[in-house]
Order: sequence, then C-alpha cells, then structure tokens
Amino acid sequence: MTQWQEPSSTATALLLLGRGSDPGSERGVDCPGELPAASDPGLVERARAAKAALGDRVFVLGHHYQRDEVIEFADVTGDSFKLAQQAAARPDAEFIVFCGVHFMAESADILTTPDQQVVLPDLAAGCSMADMAVLGQVEDCWDALVELGIAGTTVPVTYMNSSADIKGFVGRNGGVVCTSSNAKRALDWAFERGEKVLFLPDQHLGRNTAVLEMGLTLDDCVLYDPHKKNGGLTAEQLTNAKMILWRGHCSVHGRFTLENVQEVRRQRPDVNVLVHPECRHEVVQAADYVGSTEYIIRALDAAEPGSSWAIGTELNLVRRLANAHPDKEVMFLEKTVCYCSTMNRIDLPHLVWSLEELVAGRVPNQITVDADTSRHARTALDRMLALP
Repeated sequence: MTQWQEPSSTATALLLLGRGSDPGSERGVDCPGELPAASDPGLVERARAAKAALGDRVFVLGHHYQRDEVIEFADVTGDSFKLAQQAAARPDAEFIVFCGVHFMAESADILTTPDQQVVLPDLAAGCSMADMAVLGQVEDCWDALVELGIAGTTVPVTYMNSSADIKGFVGRNGGVVCTSSNAKRALDWAFERGEKVLFLPDQHLGRNTAVLEMGLTLDDCVLYDPHKKNGGLTAEQLTNAKMILWRGHCSVHGRFTLENVQEVRRQRPDVNVLVHPECRHEVVQAADYVGSTEYIIRALDAAEPGSSWAIGTELNLVRRLANAHPDKEVMFLEKTVCYCSTMNRIDLPHLVWSLEELVAGRVPNQITVDADTSRHARTALDRMLALP
C-alpha cells in the first residue's frame, strides 16, 4: 500500500500546534505556574508517575483530535459527547482531566456530580465555532423573532459544540442539544414542536442535515449574521424560513473545498471520499460518505483491505487512522496542515503540569458552570438523551 503522506507544512504550522504564541491575539492565555519544557526527555515518565500517584482519583479524557502524545495517557478516547458521558459514568473519580476544548469541559461539569472537579490543561483551548455564538447575540436574535411574532413557533437547537451559556438559552426556550450523529433526530423532534428551527452555531451541520437528510431545500434555509441588524435578513425571509442558520462554522472542516474532492478523484478515481458533516454543503454533496467522528472511525475499521480513502476531518485523527490501517490507503483531503489549533494547545507539557498540580494538592484550571446555567443546559442535554 502507498505509505501515509504528511500534508505540507505552512507558515503557521508550529503556532497551530501550540508551539509558540501570538501575543496580539492570545494575550492573557498563559497558564499559571511553571510549564515543563517541551524538550524535557522525562515528560513521559513524569506523566506516568503523576497519573499513578493519583490512581483512581483521576480520570483522563482524550478527544479524537488530540495529538498522540496526549492520547497515550487518556483512559477513554471519543468525541465530545461520548467523553462527557464517560465522565458522568465515573462518579468516584475526584478529578476529570479533559483533554479537549472549553465547551467540552463545561459539558462534563454539567453532567458530573458537584463533588467532581473538571480540569482543562490549557485554558486557551477554546473552540472558534462555539465562540461564534455569544449569548448576548443569540438573545438579540430571539428578541427579533419575538418582535416578528414567530418566536412562539421557533424551536432553538444547538450543536454540542457550543458554550454552556448557549445550551442554557436553548434549555430555557424549549429547545434541544444535538450531536453530528443525531442531528436529524433532534430536528425531527424540533419540527414536531414548532414550524421553524433556529440552529446554532454551525450553519453547515444545520444545512446539510436539513437538505440532505430531511428533504428541505436550500430556499427553506436562511443565514443569520449576528453582526448585522436582524441578521441581515428581511422580516419576510425570517418569517418564511424553516431553518434559521446561525453564521458559524468549524475553522478546520471549513477549509475543505469542492476542488479538494475533485483533485483527489483525478489522482485516484477509485478513492472513497469520507467527510464530516461540518464541511461545506458542496463538499458533503460531492463526498461518498458523510458522518460524525465516530462514524468515520467505524467506516475505516470496516473498510475492505486495499481500499483507498480520502478523509476530510482533523489531521491528528486522519494520521492516527492511517497508522491504524496499514492495509488501506488513507490520505488527507487537504494538501496542507489542518489541525484544530485550539485543541492542539493541549500538549504533553500541559498535561504533565496539570497532573503534577493535582498530585501537589492544587486544582489547576478548574472549569465550573454556574448553577442556573447548568440547570437549563442539563434540561437541553436531557432532551437530547431522551431522543428515540
């Protein structure tokens, strides 16, 4: 089989890996305390020793997009919701160290017991998509729908990749959370209760699910821009729409283009193109298979030996799949480095620092959600859990 080919580097590759910083855009995100040097040859042994010292008191979660050096120390790997569920299933673990991004750690805090403490090894590990929907903006949007008299027939649905504030808003207003694997079920649930949906914050997942899985048309969807009055839409557009899509997207999956798909097909006519539903509509239309992170992993596990796959999702995961399936040709759909930059801020030095702080009796970077927000967010999450 053709060996894995690493995508070419870019000028920002090291910054995307968290090695280095941009003071202009990342002011104030340094972790308190002394981080071990990335060059420290004893990092692996220090991580093992700290984890062993904590024993069952700590439970380490690793998202699929994390680098291998972190995944090595994860007790469980998975997507964001699976990991939050796993945290909730370990009530005896005093500390949950979440190697993911901020909204994931918030969800873990919401779903775990009050006695458990959730730690995010680097507070700079945020999510650009989640940051595209700010509570004040969403409340302004809802006020506009109230003024038009259509809020009462609109059900808010938020993707798991959103802040606790947004999940709380959705819970307060009769809505539900969804994942990339159950978005259709969540939308079916919403349309049984209302005439239209306000879908937050990923426009692509909302559009792809509505059009490709539910039979709606692109004309049924409008794009709400929170930086424009009434989202840049007329009263008629908002009133007639069935799907009001928030102008948000994933900075990783948004990089894949139709040209990427066409180019890989020219090079390998027999290739299977497999992409995440956070990709653009035209990319998803051109792909052979579309599904969540867990779906992508299962598809590769079940694929025939000798088959060829071009995968449109985060690079760390695609590389890991290529290494796990040497009997298949696995390639990255993009030609250049495409990491989740904020996820990759959590590296081995940050993990070691977090574990050693816990050993020393200090809880670093604890993520807590206030009781009121947590209660309403839990309502929205519980509605999702109850979906058929």
